[in-house]
Amino acid sequence: MGYVAVKGGTRAIEESIKRLKYERLHKEQVLETNQIEAGMRGLIDQVMSESSLYNETLAALAIKQAEGNPEEAVFLLRAYRSTLPRTHCSQIIETEDMKVERRISASFKDIPGGQILGATTDYTHRLLDFNLMKETEETILEWLSAYEAENSSNEEKLENGEILLPKVLDYLRKEGLILPREDNDQEPDDVTRESLEFPSSRSQRLQILTRGQTGAVTSLAYAVIRGYGALHPTVGELRVGSMPVYVGHPNEEGSEEEVYYIGDVKATEAEMLMPFMVEKENGRKELEFEIGYGLCFGQNETKAIAMGILDNCLEHPDNSFPSHNEEFVLYHIDSVESTGFISHLKMPHYVTFQSKLDSVRKTKNSEKEAERQEVRS
Repeated sequence: MGYVAVKGGTRAIEESIKRLKYERLHKEQVLETNQIEAGMRGLIDQVMSESSLYNETLAALAIKQAEGNPEEAVFLLRAYRSTLPRTHCSQIIETEDMKVERRISASFKDIPGGQILGATTDYTHRLLDFNLMKETEETILEWLSAYEAENSSNEEKLENGEILLPKVLDYLRKEGLILPREDNDQEPDDVTRESLEFPSSRSQRLQILTRGQTGAVTSLAYAVIRGYGALHPTVGELRVGSMPVYVGHPNEEGSEEEVYYIGDVKATEAEMLMPFMVEKENGRKELEFEIGYGLCFGQNETKAIAMGILDNCLEHPDNSFPSHNEEFVLYHIDSVESTGFISHLKMPHYVTFQSKLDSVRKTKNSEKEAERQEVRS
């Protein structure tokens, strides 16, 4: 649907826009986009994911223009995205080819290739670090120099031979502990070009989940764990890293021989294990596992995990729980749609409100007249 402000009262609107610029500049500090790109990694990853546009520089520009408001930045970036031509489709990306920076499993202590903690706030004390207020370029360069010297041998090993880590869930599949699923090689639907219809396809659901507002997706997944579906999943594997992107030769579509590497995309992938009871012969019950899948741009772990939970919920529709109702979930997690609809309430509603006000006045007058008639009688 998408709600946008309508112009009216041109002079007042122009002054409002000037005031908006003044609020951004009145402290007489210019926030460079490269500073945002360098120091606001989490916000940039969130905006890129919700915008479905992987470009850190453009995300930084949108964040600057939106003064750090993620919903407005997503709106700006999606609007820009809609103007871009699509000249190529990439080859299918296999996440097994990911150059892993972080990789953990909550299901197993020992996994092939080991647990790789990488960069995460999971083990920090969550205390304000007032030393950050004293940071200078000199102290940063000094710290970076010491860190790079300490890790130079590890980096050299990685450059000489990238280690491709096996998927944890592949071992469960080999043991028959996860239900097998047939590969679906159909071309995925594109929710940015065609309107969503119900019942939706899984490709549509996954696209909308990965574009969904991080807070909304997380809240619904949290509701699932708290009781709306009574599901308690386990992280089978969570990995963060860069995946190589290849495109085919434009004149030889479908040919696998002529492919070109165009760069890497950093992403977070979560494979969630969902326990459920299966009834066998003679009323015997066994515990088995299904998978919920999440994948989004950048390092966005909470969202990827939440996405995996909701993916599994929507695979098992149940109108008893809003979290299992695809229409409820998919229509309400989009940041541009939801923010736009709420924001449109600030626009003039004089006619409709006056109509309601007249109705209330008539009702009040009727009640007063009835009271007078009772007093007379």
